[in-house]
Amino acid sequence: MEKFDWLSTIKTNIWLLHIVGLWPKDNQTYKCNYYTLYALSSGICFTVGHNLLQTINLFYIYNNLEVLTASIFVSLTQFIGIFKSLFIVKNIKTLKDLMDSLKSDTFQPKNRRQRELAQISLDGWQTMFHFFCGVGGFTVLILSVFPFLDQSFKQYRLPFLVWYPYDTNISPFYEITYLYQALCCYFISVVNMMTDTLIAALNMYIGAQCDILCDTIRHINGPDKELDVMWLNCIIHHRKILRFADCSQQYFNWIVLLQFAASVVSIGLSMFQLTVVVPFTSVFYTFCSYVVAIALETFIYCWYGNQVELKSSEIMYATFESNWVDAPIDIKKKIQFFSLRCQKPIKMSSLKIFYLTLETFMKILQTSWSYFALLHQVNSKK
Repeated sequence: MEKFDWLSTIKTNIWLLHIVGLWPKDNQTYKCNYYTLYALSSGICFTVGHNLLQTINLFYIYNNLEVLTASIFVSLTQFIGIFKSLFIVKNIKTLKDLMDSLKSDTFQPKNRRQRELAQISLDGWQTMFHFFCGVGGFTVLILSVFPFLDQSFKQYRLPFLVWYPYDTNISPFYEITYLYQALCCYFISVVNMMTDTLIAALNMYIGAQCDILCDTIRHINGPDKELDVMWLNCIIHHRKILRFADCSQQYFNWIVLLQFAASVVSIGLSMFQLTVVVPFTSVFYTFCSYVVAIALETFIYCWYGNQVELKSSEIMYATFESNWVDAPIDIKKKIQFFSLRCQKPIKMSSLKIFYLTLETFMKILQTSWSYFALLHQVNSKK
């Protein structure tokens, strides 16, 4: 049977990461070559430089609550892009090893039924990827062309409040700066969205492997010698799933923690902005699209993490559904040992502080609402 290509669905993701300098070709890592030079220069120019200038501008507007919140809610998301880039560069070898491990015989579907199970997971991720990129791309487009929507470009308004060491109200400095901000916005958005969907893909692979393992366990049958080998293979498969999950979690531990913190603040600030702008204007719809994009970004983490927990918890039930009643004593001991190891489902987390579950997603929304309520109360007292 032809090998199942686990990476076929995420080729666009990998290609876009390569474009922004975060994925060297093939199995290569960062070396002293032109690609590393490109990754370093583009990261400094479009990610670090833009965020640094935005941070400087905050010191000029800190005493204006409305303007400050309007600037911070975008700055936070873009600032997280720096850390996501750094963690990918730092863990690029680990990530590529994880991708290579998917090609091993242990992780391959054993029959057509298992291939269909795996394809369902891949198709679900691809649907999510297209939807998320559509929402995110639309939000970035709205942010980058905002001055044209409300005609403020005539007053030399830029898409983002950023400090520059020159006068941007003079042509051609305005046009050049506008183009630079738009390029930075798209560059950082690609970094953020591709990192988010890559983490979702890793969790999707873990869940798909749990589906395959459950199917294998439920259909174990044959002579005693074959049963012994089959259960041994299942134990090995489960160990490799746990190792894959552990390596994946080590990579995105800090990314998830920072993203959750940024999401809480960004959603709260965006909701506050909706209360101080004129309803049903271009500004209003810009904030609406941003809230949806950030909420969806957080939901993706929690959804796929939650799927890992649910699917891994099915392994123990699949063990009881297997044909173990008539098995020899020595095989029953292996089954008992295996079932004990499967009692605790795989829980994806961020430094064991936040678990990637739908319950966590609801808590994030609740916390964001608390920040919004606080800001609204402070602003109403003025």
